[in-house]
Order: sequence, then structure tokens, then C-alpha cells
Amino acid sequence: MAGEPQADCLFCKIVAGDVPATVVRESATTVAFRDINPQAPTHVLVIPRAHYADAASLAAAEPSVAADVLREAAEVAAGDKVDEGGYRIVFNTGGGAGQTVFHVHAHVLGGRGFNWPPG
Repeated sequence: MAGEPQADCLFCKIVAGDVPATVVRESATTVAFRDINPQAPTHVLVIPRAHYADAASLAAAEPSVAADVLREAAEVAAGDKVDEGGYRIVFNTGGGAGQTVFHVHAHVLGGRGFNWPPG
């Protein structure tokens, strides 16, 4: 069920404290931690504490939590001082788009230039 922790979900295990992560921010509804395979000097994942498979399911079920994820992404960028120079927020939704962990997460990327279109 959407919102409930999933026993086989890596990010649910991070939220529960069962898997270590380099946490940079926490709120009542979100956790932000450094990506283990960074693609930029700043590469932080912001996730809701509740389990939602992807951005579409999060937006449909809990728009206030989606707003919390975006707010925390902005705070991460400010904390890493990439907000003034620019940063990118990416939600991969589905395997074809590169999503590998099916717990919605925003990638906050900054500290280098980015091309358009991406990937």
C-alpha cells in the first residue's frame, strides 16, 4: 500500500535507520542523504519518509509531501551553496527513465555545469 514501509525497499530501510546513509537534512516528512555514486559535486537524494513508488504516485496521493520534498531540495541546495549558481532537481519515474530504487526520490545536483537536454 502506498505510504507504508516496504520490507524490501532500500530507502525505507534508510528511513528506519537499518541501512547507513550520510544524512544531510531531516524533517518530519523527508530525509535527505548523499548519493553513494555522485554525478556532481553536490548529489543528494531527498525522499519522503513514507513509501511511494514514483513521483506520479506521490503527487496523486500526497501533494503536501511532494511540496515538502521540493522545499527540502531547495534547502539542500542552499546548504551546499549551489543555489545561487544553479542546481538541478531530477525525478526519474520508471525503469525506462533510469529509476533503480522504486521509492520516489529527488536528485539534487549542483556544483558543475549541466547540458540540455539531459542524458
